[in-house]
Amino acid sequence: MTDDLLLSVLPHAIIHAEAEAPRESCGVIVLTQTGPLYIACRNIAHDHEHFMIAGGDYARAEDTGRVAMIVHSHVYEPPKPSLADLEGIERTGLPWLIVNVPTGSHTVTRPSGFKAPLLGRPFVHGVHDCYAIVRDVYAEHGIALRDYPRAFGWWDDPLGPNLYRDNFANEGFVPIIAHSPTSDDLKLLQPLDLLLMNIRAQRDNHMAVYLGDGVILQHLIGTASRREAYQEFYQRRTTAVLRHRDLMQPAENDHADSAPVR
Repeated sequence: MTDDLLLSVLPHAIIHAEAEAPRESCGVIVLTQTGPLYIACRNIAHDHEHFMIAGGDYARAEDTGRVAMIVHSHVYEPPKPSLADLEGIERTGLPWLIVNVPTGSHTVTRPSGFKAPLLGRPFVHGVHDCYAIVRDVYAEHGIALRDYPRAFGWWDDPLGPNLYRDNFANEGFVPIIAHSPTSDDLKLLQPLDLLLMNIRAQRDNHMAVYLGDGVILQHLIGTASRREAYQEFYQRRTTAVLRHRDLMQPAENDHADSAPVR
C-alpha cells in the first residue's frame, strides 16, 4: 500500500488534530476492504509522557482492519519526529504520520533501525526514562531486559506495582548491597552495577547504572539523560545495589542470593 493511498485520509487526521489542540491528537490508519480509514483515538497520556493511545481504542481499530500507520499531532511545533517518536516508530514497526497544528503540514517516517543516544535524551515517561536507559545500557552489553508497562505515578499508587522490587530477580539481578551504601560499601561497586533509589516516593522509583570511578548514568524526571557524580544525595537515597549474574565472577554466582531485595 503506497503512502499516497494511505494519506487519502489525511484531511480527517487534520480535522481531529485541530479539534484536540492544544493537546496532541492520536489515531491510526487502518486498511479495510473498501480502502484506508482514519480512526481517531483517545490520548490518555499524563504529564511527562508521550502521547498514549487508549488500549480499547486501538483494539477496536484492529477489529476494523489492519493497522497500517500510527498518527499523532505536534501543536505549534514542526512535524519532525522527536527522539521519543523515533523510538516509538521502531517499537511499533509501523510508519508514523505526524500532523502539525495549525498549518496542516505533515511528515511520514518509517522504521529505520534508529537507536537513541544514551546521553541528552529528553525525559518522556515510558519511552525515555530511567528504566529505558537502564535497558539500553545493558542491551549494549548483550543483556536483554523486558520492557514492563508502567503508568506515570505507579510508585505512589497504593494498588500499583512495585515495579523494580518485584521483577529484577527474574531479570537476572542479585543484591550485592541491601541498604544505602557506606563508605566501605562504595569500594565494592563495579561498573554496570544497578543502583535502586527512592526519591520522595512510597516505593523505589528511580534507578541508575554505576559506570565506575564514582560516576553514574541516569535519567531523572524533567532532565536530559546524563552522567553525574555518585554524590551523597544519591547515595543516601540508594536502597540497594544489584549486579547482573552475567557480570559476576563464578564465586560470586555460587553465593548470590537470587531472592528479590525486600
